[in-house]
Amino acid sequence: MQQFDVTGMSCAACQARVEKAVSGVEGVTSCSVNLLTNSMGVEGSADSSAIIEAVKKAGYGACVKGENAARSSSEDSAAGEIGVMKKRLVSSLCLLLPLMYFSMGHMMWGFPLPEFFDMNHMAMALVQLLLSAVIMVINQKFFISGFKGLIHRSPNMDTLVAMGSGISFLWSVGVMFMMTRSENAHELMHQLYFESAAMILTLITVGKLLEAVSKGRTTDALKGLMDLSPDTAVVEREGAQVTISAQEVRVGDVFIVRPGESIPVDGVVIQGESAVNEAALTGESIPVEKQAGDTVCAATINQTGSLRCQATRVGADTALSLIIKMVSDASATKAPIAKTADKVAGIFVPAVIAIAAVTLIIWLAVGQTVGYALARAISVLVISCPCALGLATPVAIMVGSGMGAKNGILFKTAVSLEQTGRSQFAVLDKTGTITEGRPAVTDIITANGVQEQELLITAAALEQNSEHPLARAVMAYAEEKGLTVPQVTGFESLTGSGVRAVLDNVSCMGANARSVQQHTPLPDELSEKAKALEGQGKTLLWFTKGDRLLGAMAVSDVIRQDSPDAIRELQGMGLKVVMLTGDSKGAAEAVGKAAGVDKVIAEVKPQGKESVIRQLMEHGSVLMIGDGINDAPALTRADVGAAIGAGTDIAVDAADVVLMKSSLRDAAAAVRLSRMVLRNIKENLFWAFIYNVIGIPLAAGAFIKLFGWELQPMFGAAAMSLSSFCVVTNALRLNLKKIYDPSHDKRVAPLTDDLDDIDPDLTPLTLNIEGMMCHHCENTVQTALESLDEVVSAVADFNTGKAVVSLKGESRPVDKLISAVEAKGYRVISHE
Repeated sequence: MQQFDVTGMSCAACQARVEKAVSGVEGVTSCSVNLLTNSMGVEGSADSSAIIEAVKKAGYGACVKGENAARSSSEDSAAGEIGVMKKRLVSSLCLLLPLMYFSMGHMMWGFPLPEFFDMNHMAMALVQLLLSAVIMVINQKFFISGFKGLIHRSPNMDTLVAMGSGISFLWSVGVMFMMTRSENAHELMHQLYFESAAMILTLITVGKLLEAVSKGRTTDALKGLMDLSPDTAVVEREGAQVTISAQEVRVGDVFIVRPGESIPVDGVVIQGESAVNEAALTGESIPVEKQAGDTVCAATINQTGSLRCQATRVGADTALSLIIKMVSDASATKAPIAKTADKVAGIFVPAVIAIAAVTLIIWLAVGQTVGYALARAISVLVISCPCALGLATPVAIMVGSGMGAKNGILFKTAVSLEQTGRSQFAVLDKTGTITEGRPAVTDIITANGVQEQELLITAAALEQNSEHPLARAVMAYAEEKGLTVPQVTGFESLTGSGVRAVLDNVSCMGANARSVQQHTPLPDELSEKAKALEGQGKTLLWFTKGDRLLGAMAVSDVIRQDSPDAIRELQGMGLKVVMLTGDSKGAAEAVGKAAGVDKVIAEVKPQGKESVIRQLMEHGSVLMIGDGINDAPALTRADVGAAIGAGTDIAVDAADVVLMKSSLRDAAAAVRLSRMVLRNIKENLFWAFIYNVIGIPLAAGAFIKLFGWELQPMFGAAAMSLSSFCVVTNALRLNLKKIYDPSHDKRVAPLTDDLDDIDPDLTPLTLNIEGMMCHHCENTVQTALESLDEVVSAVADFNTGKAVVSLKGESRPVDKLISAVEAKGYRVISHE
C-alpha cells in the first residue's frame, strides 16, 4: 500500500471527493482517505505522481508520506494548526464582543452608546459592517477553502459556512443601502445580520478548535509509541564506548545498555544478565529475564544488570517501528461499516445547499419577508455538519487500535479490527497456542522400593549432556526441584532410543520402553500406568541404574496457564471454540478436554487446515489463531487470522492481528475490544445522522407551526461547532474501557453445534488457468468447479492464474475439472 499525506481537507465531503478522484486513476484498485490523520492509502500499480496529480486536480494537495523531509512532523503540524486557530479565535472574540454590544446589546436590551451614535443608525450599521468584515478577514480560510471547493465542483463544509456567513453579510450590506433612502432606518436595523455573519465564523472556529484538540488525543497512543525510543545509544567503536544518535546504529554494531536505560535498537545479548521491562511492546508489566543469546527490542527498559548486545534490526525494521506502522496502517484503512456514511457524505453538501434554496423559496412563497426567508436558509447551511459523519468511524478506529497496541494487540487494518468482533468461531492451533510449545515433565512413576529423589537425580545426571528437547524438559524439572546434579562419565547417545552413562561406578540408561526392556523387564503395574499416560499423548522416558528399573518420567507439551480461562471468555461471548491440530487423536482429545474447547479436530495435515477453515466459514465468521508455518494458509483463509507473537515470522506476516504477549487471553480481549469499537462507531454514526435529520428540518422552520420552534443562524452555527466535538469525545470514552474484564460480555446469536460434516481430509488440487482477467472470471471459474459433485469448494485468483480446488477423499477427477473450466472459455495449462 502506498501512503500519502493530503492537505486542504476540511470535512467528509472533501474526503469523498479525494477518494473519488484517486479511484479514477488507472491502476488504482482501492483508495482509503482518513480525515482524522489527513492521510491516504492507495493500493494498485498506479504511479505516485499520477495519484498526486489527481488529488491536485480535485482541489487539494498531496505528497508521498515522509517524502518531504523539510516538512514538520504531523504532531508539530497539528500543534501549529491548533496555535493558529487559537489566535484566530481570540482575535475574533475581541472584535465580536463590541459587535454584539452594538447589535443585540443596544438594539434588543437598550445598552447605552456614546452620544455620537444617538439616533445615528447609519453610524451604528457602519461599525457593525467594519467589525464583521475584519472578523471575516481573520477567518478567511473558510471562504478560500469553501469557494475553491465550489470552483472544483466539490463543495464542502467550509462552503456551507462561507455561504451562510457571506449571504448574511451581503444581505446586511444591501439593507444598509436601503437605510440611506428610507425614513424607517430604525426598523431596518432589525434586518441587519452582521452579528450572525461574524458569530457563525467564530462559533465554527470554536468547534474546529475543540475538534482539533480532541482529535489530537485520539493519536496519543501512537505518539506515545513514537516517543519510546531513546535518542542516543552507547556503542563500541575501536575499543572505546562512544555515544551516538540511535538513528546512526547499524546492524552488527555492539551497544551497551546500563540499568535504567532504554534499549535503542533490536538486538541479541552477547554478555550480561538483566531483567528487561517489555511493557511498552507487549503490555506485560512483569520484567523478563535476559541473558546471553536472548533477544532484546527497542524501547524496552533495562532494569537491573548491564547488557552488552549486538544490533540485529535498526531503524524502520525494529519491532517498535513495525508496531507503529501497523497502528498507523490500521488508522489509514477504512472499516466496512464506514461505507454508508461515505456514500452520504459524498452527496451531503450539494443536498444541503439544495435544501437551503428550497427553504428560501418556500418561505418567500408563503408570504414571508426576504430577511426572514434568508434567516431560515442560512440556518440550514450552518447547522448541517458532514464532519461528524466523516469522523464517526476513523476516530473510533484510531482510539481502538491505539488501545490494542498499548496492550500488545496489533490490528493490521480497520477491516480486521471490525471483523474480529463479528467472529462466531475461534479456531485454535494446539502447539504453541493453547500449549506452551515446549515439553515439560508432567508425571513421575517409580518402581517398587525406589525413591522419587533417586529417579530424579539419575535422570538429570544422564540428560545433562544431551541437547534433545525432552532432555531439556528433565533438566528444567530438576532445576525447579533444586536438585544438585552429579557428573557422569562415559556419556553415550543411543541413536533413536536414549542415552547411557556411568554414575557412581554403575552403568545407567535413559531410553524408551523398547530399549529398556532389552535389559530390564517392565512390571505389569508400571506398564498399565504407562499406557494410560501414553493415551493422553505423553512421551515416557524410562531410567535404569545397573540392573534396577528406577521408573519413568512422562513429558508433554503443557497447557498455558491462562488458556482455559481465555477459552471460557471466548465461549462467554458466544464463540464456538475449535481446536485444530495435526497431533494424534488421543493427545488432542486430552488437551482439548483440559482446555475446555467445544470441538477437537485432530490428525489434520498442514494442507488440510485451510480446508477445515473454509468449511467452517460456511457456518459463520471464523477467527483463526496460530503460530506455526503450517498455520499460515489457514490464517490467510480465515475471516480474521491472529498470530501468536512468539510464533514464526511467516505466521505473523500472514495474520490480520498479532498477539504480542503470546497469550490466548489477548484473543478474547481482541474480540472484546473490537465489539467495543464497533458499538462506539454505531453510536457515533447514530449521533451524526440523527443530528442532521433533526437539525436541518428545525433550521428550515418545519416545527414553527407545530411547536413554535425557531432556530436563529448563530445557534445553528453553535450546534454545528459542537457536533464533531461530541463524536470525537464519544470515541475517547473507549480509553476508559477495560478490555480484559469479561463481566459485561454479551453472547452473539447461537450457531448450530452440528459440525460433524467438517472433513479434515479433503484433497487439495491446484489448476493453472490461462484467460482469467478479472473478478468476474474468478467467480465464473469457481462456480463451474463447485458445480461438480466431487468438489467441496474452489477458490480462483486471476492475479496468480490459479484455482485451488478441495476434493472429497482421495479422488482426483482432473479431466472433469479441466472440462468444467474450459467449457467456460478458459484454458487449463497444468495442475499440481
